[in-house]
Amino acid sequence: MKKEYGFILITYIVMQLSAFVGQPLLYEAGLIAGVEPDRLKALVPGYWTIIAFALATAIVLLILWRSTYRNKIEQQTPVSIGAAAAWSVAGVFMAFLAQYAAIMIETILGIEQGSENTQDIIELVQGVPIVVLAVAVFGPILEEIVFRKIIFGSLYNRMPFFFAALISSLIFSVAHMELEHTILYAAMGFTFAFLYVKTKRIIVPIVAHVSMNTFVVLMQYVFADEIQEMLRKAEQMEQMSQWIKWW
Repeated sequence: MKKEYGFILITYIVMQLSAFVGQPLLYEAGLIAGVEPDRLKALVPGYWTIIAFALATAIVLLILWRSTYRNKIEQQTPVSIGAAAAWSVAGVFMAFLAQYAAIMIETILGIEQGSENTQDIIELVQGVPIVVLAVAVFGPILEEIVFRKIIFGSLYNRMPFFFAALISSLIFSVAHMELEHTILYAAMGFTFAFLYVKTKRIIVPIVAHVSMNTFVVLMQYVFADEIQEMLRKAEQMEQMSQWIKWW
């Protein structure tokens, strides 16, 4: 792995851990500015998220801009811009289909649906709406560069697609700290890795990932009350069904 890629991985890891230092500093700065402590506690996590993601994205893109290294995928002729645009659109539907299939498999296996990670993100967006940029734009850009371009790309230099995609997808799942949804993250990882290999352009899985995250976050943010009501009714129906079976 080239040293530039090592710097990108370090940047990504530091960003993930930066809250332990950055949030207390931001909180103290808010106190000095005269903001009420209770309000700061609600706002600091969201504002630090957008600051950390924005800085990390800027640093990573700068490193890539200065780098001349190309992995095995990028050494091949990329598809045309028109084809890349078409694959980007198709990639959104492919990602949703893969996600749906993964959810069906998890349901059959008895894995409880719902993501604490997603719920925490929605709460941050509700408190600080600008966080949607971190979730829908900066996050997907960083993840595709780190997990597809660097980790998957480096593995693909040495092994077949399936194993490179599998390993990078498992790392992708671990990074989100939701091992119970490994199948779901693996489905996403395989989809975006396929788009990268098929088009030879990392921008394609980035666009697909950004589009998918934007749609999901906006849907859950705008229709949060309706979704909660649907989940409540579904839970009531399940409880009633179990009660009828018991009788």
